[in-house]
Amino acid sequence: MLLTIEDLTCGYGPVLAVRGISFEVAEGSVVCVLGANGAGKSTTLKAVSGLVRPVRGRIVFDGQDVTRLPASRRVGLGISHCPEGRRIFANLTVLDNLRLGGYRLGRAQLGAAVDLALTVFPALKRLLDRRGGLLSGGEQQMLALARALMAGPRMLLLDEPSLGLAPMVTAQVFDALAEINRQGTTLLLVEQNTTKALELAQWGIVLAGGTIDLAGPAADLLASDRVREAYLGG
Repeated sequence: MLLTIEDLTCGYGPVLAVRGISFEVAEGSVVCVLGANGAGKSTTLKAVSGLVRPVRGRIVFDGQDVTRLPASRRVGLGISHCPEGRRIFANLTVLDNLRLGGYRLGRAQLGAAVDLALTVFPALKRLLDRRGGLLSGGEQQMLALARALMAGPRMLLLDEPSLGLAPMVTAQVFDALAEINRQGTTLLLVEQNTTKALELAQWGIVLAGGTIDLAGPAADLLASDRVREAYLGG
C-alpha cells in the first residue's frame, strides 16, 4: 500500500474532527472521501499532508512513518496537497504560480514540469502571462491542480476540486483528474459531487462525525440506497 492510516485522531485544540479512522490507499488508485460538512474530510487530508498534527495514530507513506514529519518533508517524499478554495497567488502570473509549485526543482527539471502540467491542462497555455486573479473560477481550479502537479507527486490530495464550478467545467476537471491518474499519480479525493467522485474512484469512504460510517468499492457505494438517500438526492 502507498498510504496506510491507522487509528488517526486529530483536530483543532480540544475539538477532535477525526476520531480513530483507519484505511489504506493502493498505489495507482483513486480513493474518494465523502461526508457532510464537518465530517472530518478536509482534516483527514491535512493530517496526511502534515498541516494538522495527529493526537493519536500513525500515517505511513510508502513504508515510512511520516506521522511527525513536517509538510515540507512530505512534499519531498511525493505527497502534494491541492486545498479547498484554490489558493492561487492572485497577483502572480499563471507561469509564476506554476514555477512556485516546482520550487524544489532545478532549472531544467522546472521547464520539463511546466511542459508536463500544460499537457494535462492545455487551456493554460494561452494564459501563462495572465495574473491568477483575472482567471475564471474554472481556470483558477485548473491552475491550482497544475501547480500541485509541479512537484511530481506520487500521491495528490484533492479537497473539493469542483466546488463552485459550472457542470461543464466540473466535467473538464474530472477528465483531467482521470488523465492524471492514468499517468500514474495516486489520488485521495474529497469531493461534494458524490456521483462524479464515485465514478472516478475505485474505493470510497464515508465519514460521519469524524468516524468511518461506510467504506467499500466505489461502484457498490454508488448503487447503495443509503448513500443515494444521503448524498445523491434520493
